[in-house]
Amino acid sequence: MLRRLGAVQLDTISVLARSHELVAYARLGAVARGKVEHAYWSGDAFEYWSHAACVLPVEEWPMFAFRRRHFRARGQRWHKVGQETCDQVLAALRDNGPMTVSDLGGARRTAEWWDWSDVKVAVEWLLDIGEVVCTKRRAWKRVYDLPERALPDALLADDPDDETCLRRLVGQAGRALGVATLGDLADYHRLRQDQVRGVIGDTDLVEVDVEPWGARAWAHPDALEALGVRGRHRTTLLSPFDSLVWDRARTLRLFDFHHRLEAYVPAPKRVHGYFTMPLLVGGRLRGRVDPGRDGTTLIAKRVSCEPDAVEPMAQALREAAEWVGCDAVALDVVDPPALAEPLRLALG
Repeated sequence: MLRRLGAVQLDTISVLARSHELVAYARLGAVARGKVEHAYWSGDAFEYWSHAACVLPVEEWPMFAFRRRHFRARGQRWHKVGQETCDQVLAALRDNGPMTVSDLGGARRTAEWWDWSDVKVAVEWLLDIGEVVCTKRRAWKRVYDLPERALPDALLADDPDDETCLRRLVGQAGRALGVATLGDLADYHRLRQDQVRGVIGDTDLVEVDVEPWGARAWAHPDALEALGVRGRHRTTLLSPFDSLVWDRARTLRLFDFHHRLEAYVPAPKRVHGYFTMPLLVGGRLRGRVDPGRDGTTLIAKRVSCEPDAVEPMAQALREAAEWVGCDAVALDVVDPPALAEPLRLALG
């Protein structure tokens, strides 16, 4: 799944589960959460800056060399620490093996980035430029290690130029998206559009017309071969950080669905809720729910769906509840209110 998507976004918010777990659940079904977590951090992946902080297939390590070089040329972000602190961090990792920032003795003083300790600033800078790597998390803390210990020698020896990196990442984004505009392709790994434009002609992507879009688009050959073939579709809830919907403009263009993460919007101004999860049914987005939990009850704090998507919504809520260990589903606000009773009946 990770290799097919190319990147799975990480986020600190955990409602039913953390987002990277929800991404796997949406595609693979009710795989045990512990098994999912183990699979991400079993040595075949690393964490780095892609669309945001993402889990990435380990073989893609060389293809982010362009970004590591960019960070090094740009210099340290926000805070500045001396080389002596960086050297101390590297020495500790060499002597002691993989360590969290707490192990290194430099846990941040508060939860805010501007109050990081010097050790935290140093190890994050070393992560940016590739002198340390994160291939696992422990209790949601990054575990830092030396690349020469954590990564295969062949990957460390591969140092592609910027054009090679960009060509690979643009092609990978096109495969993951199926069909995409220039902006879509750039957004996937947070590239600049001029970077995409400079390499797209050397990828396998094919220029196509998508009539309603009114903009040039590119498709992956696999997507073109699949035109007219009806695949299997899951009925499921999606993390708001899922790559299927993380680009709001693309989500509107593809699905005619206004999607917005409101976790960082003041509560009185929220329209759909704190962690609104779109409902995917038959390849379409047909509703949304803001979930929570109270003990072993999944609470649908605010739920809305199309009238003929009541049963799929009930199915998705029941399955998600069971996956996270809940044995009941409770409804709070239903929109439109006329669907409240049918939804309760569908939930059983």
